Amino acid sequence: MTTSKAKQHGLVYQLQQLGNRLSDMVMPNIGAFIAWGLITALFIPSGWLPNPELNQIVEPMQLFLLPLLIAYSGGKMIYGHRGAVVGTIAAMGGIVASSVPMFIGAMILGPLGGFLIKQFDERFGKKVPEALEVLVSNFSAGIIGFLLTIAGFYLIGPAIASLTAVFAAGVEAMIDRHLLALANVAIEPAKVLFLNSAINHGILTPLGIQQVTENGKSILFLLETNPGPGLGVLLAYLFYGHKEAKASAPGAILIHFIGGIHEIYFPYVLMKPLLFLAVISGGVSGTLVFQLMDAGLSGAAAPGSIIALLGMTAKGNHLAVVSGVLMSVLVSFLISRWLLKRDQSIEKTHI
Repeated sequence: MTTSKAKQHGLVYQLQQLGNRLSDMVMPNIGAFIAWGLITALFIPSGWLPNPELNQIVEPMQLFLLPLLIAYSGGKMIYGHRGAVVGTIAAMGGIVASSVPMFIGAMILGPLGGFLIKQFDERFGKKVPEALEVLVSNFSAGIIGFLLTIAGFYLIGPAIASLTAVFAAGVEAMIDRHLLALANVAIEPAKVLFLNSAINHGILTPLGIQQVTENGKSILFLLETNPGPGLGVLLAYLFYGHKEAKASAPGAILIHFIGGIHEIYFPYVLMKPLLFLAVISGGVSGTLVFQLMDAGLSGAAAPGSIIALLGMTAKGNHLAVVSGVLMSVLVSFLISRWLLKRDQSIEKTHI
C-alpha cells in the first residue's frame, strides 16, 4: 500500500472510530428518540392526533431531555457514573445558552466533563487523606462541572448558534442565486445538526409561500421536507447495520417516513460521519429530479412524512414528487450501503 493510500485509509478509520464514539453516546438513548418521535408525530398541531396539552411535552424533551441523555452517555463512556454526572452538568450551560437543540454541544461537553474529572482523580485522588475523600470527590465534581457549565454557556452555546446562522445564510444565498440543487449541500448537513426547523420555517417556508401566491406551487417546500435521503440511510442500516442500529432501524423508518419526524434519523448519520455524503447526494439528486419534472407543493408539508408530502402536492405533480423522493432514497441508500460495508471491512483489518 502506498503512503498516500495508507494515509487515506487511516483517515477513514479515524472517522469510523469517531463514529463509533458518537454511536456509544447516541445508541443507548435511541429509545428516548423514538418516544419523542412518537409524541411529536402524534400530538403537535400538524400531527395525526393534535393535542395541545400533550404537545407541551415535545419541546422540553427535544431541548433538555435528549441532549442531557447524550451528555450523560458521553461522560459515562469516558469515566463511568462520575464522568456522566460531570458531563451532564456541563451540558446545561450550552443548552441554556442557545435556542437550538444542543445535541452537538452535548456530544462535546459530555465526554469533556468525563475526561477532566478522570484526569483530576488520576492526578490528585491518591493524595487526598481518607477522611477527606468524600468531601474532595464531591467538591471536585461540582467545581469542574461548574466551570464547564460556564464554558458551555459562553463558548459552546454561542458557537452552535453561530453555526446555525452560517448554514442558514448559505442556504439563502444559494436559493437567491437559483442554485437549488446545490442548496442541499448546506441543507442536509444542517438538518442532521438539528437546524432543520430554523432553515425550513425561517427561510424556505416564507419564500415558498411567496412563490405559491405567484405560481400556485413551490419547489422550495420540497427541499428540506424530502424524506428520501433519511430513508435511504435507515434502509442501509436495516440491511447492513450492526446490533442496536440494525434492530432499531425499522421503528425509526416508520417514525421518519410515515410519521414525518426526520430528527429520528439524524443520530444514525452522526454516528457514522461519512454518511453526510449519502444524505447530501440523496438531497441533491432528488432536487434535480424535482427541477427537471417541475415538481412543487401548494403549501408547506408538516410533518415531513410521505403522506403529508403527497397531500400538499400541487395538482398533476404527484409523479414528479414521488420520482424525486425515490431518486433520493436510491442514491442515499447505495452510498450508505457502500460506506457501511467499507467501514466493516476497515474495522476487520484493524482488529
